[in-house]
Amino acid sequence: MARRPSKHTRPARPLSSGHATAATKMDGRWVVRSISGAAALKSYRCPECHQPIAPGTPHVVAWPAEPSLLVTSGLEERRHWHTSCWQRRR
Repeated sequence: MARRPSKHTRPARPLSSGHATAATKMDGRWVVRSISGAAALKSYRCPECHQPIAPGTPHVVAWPAEPSLLVTSGLEERRHWHTSCWQRRR
């Protein structure tokens, strides 16, 4: 059975920004999308509190509106956040 390629070497999956909103934080503008519990199928680690976001937990996905210098798309920098952690972020 062949192993799946590392997620770090695969191209980023496109995220539809159809239901996304914009947010401005101290470090710039972000595109933010809410993920329902039913759509949250995988486990992620919140970059704020470093705790896991369990499958089935509603949360937000945020990515910079403008990509960093060495990145071609802000989508490559998307991160999954606990909703409360994102809201507390300045």
